[in-house]
Amino acid sequence: MRYLIDNLPYVLSLAGQHLLMSGVSLAIALAIALPMGIICARVAWLRSLVLGILGIIYTIPSLSLFVLLIPFTGLGLRPAVIALVAYAQLVLVRNVVVGLTGIDPAIVEAARGMGMTALQRLWRVELPLALPIILAGVRVATLSIIAIGTIAAFINAGGLGLLLFDGVRSSNPEKIIAGAVAVSVLAIGANGVLWAVEQRATQAMQGGRGYKN
Repeated sequence: MRYLIDNLPYVLSLAGQHLLMSGVSLAIALAIALPMGIICARVAWLRSLVLGILGIIYTIPSLSLFVLLIPFTGLGLRPAVIALVAYAQLVLVRNVVVGLTGIDPAIVEAARGMGMTALQRLWRVELPLALPIILAGVRVATLSIIAIGTIAAFINAGGLGLLLFDGVRSSNPEKIIAGAVAVSVLAIGANGVLWAVEQRATQAMQGGRGYKN
């Protein structure tokens, strides 16, 4: 802990890099996963194919995927973001699909009977109802991105993983502990914020449907 206290500005700088890498990766992953999940929820045969492919990608060891990307992207932030986006897809797409397919068909039929178009039903009925499950997926994906992002230091992507790798290379346990603590704090903080958002969305949905906590 002494290293963490004595080098707090440096650790905070690495934490900022880690947060930026994780935030950019999550934003891109969501931009891809949301439409993909909506399409998969509508087309059953495509759902199995897409989730199967994403499952295969998710099983690839992170370090191997980073290394495989280097010949095409070089070292740095780009291959790290590409890999983190790829890893987040399975959780995000699956939760979008589960959220949308789990909606009571009678609710969708009622919206159709009110004259809503397919797009209106999606944005005004289906996505709001599926939001708690989607946000749960976002929370899990965020924690996964933060954790796997530590390994991205191996390809010069920066972040808190630098402390861990430097600590191992120099046999400095204080650096290793500082890196582990910093990553844990970042993950716990992100989990807390997203959990609060998830709970708020769940309460709002229940309130809109007339339920009480």
